[in-house]
Amino acid sequence: MSEILITIGELAKRSGVAASALRFYEEQGLLSSKRESGRQRQFSRDVLRRVAFIRVAQTVGLSLEEIKAALSTLPQKRTPTRQDWERLSRSWHPLLQQRIDTLTALRDQLTSCIGCGCLSLKKCALYNPDDAAKRRGTGPRYLLGDNAATVLADDDQGEYD
Repeated sequence: MSEILITIGELAKRSGVAASALRFYEEQGLLSSKRESGRQRQFSRDVLRRVAFIRVAQTVGLSLEEIKAALSTLPQKRTPTRQDWERLSRSWHPLLQQRIDTLTALRDQLTSCIGCGCLSLKKCALYNPDDAAKRRGTGPRYLLGDNAATVLADDDQGEYD
């Protein structure tokens, strides 16, 4: 029995993903197609499930590099099975929980200073006097888990002097 192949146009239509995105996924090593001399790309029908896997992984916030790393764990570049999906999605739980925690903190602190060191909000003088949070590193320090009490206590103890 021969393998059923579909064109890139049909794959785009059935997956809801633009042909240009499918070509990009292929360039990135996420998909593979077959071509006979001079003919257009043709994909195995099971690539539909692989595209769905990629789209769901992107929807939950994974980068293409993270998706590619996950797919590379599959033998012979096969399309993920239900068991593969369960294993891979479980492995993403810590990453997703960290992102959820970060978004929750952002939501909860959105109207106050998040320790960015900008000193542009009136409250910054209370939460980040003399830009003490910058001594913890770059980025929004309070959003990343530092808190004003610890930052200020370390600053008062001269830990950053």
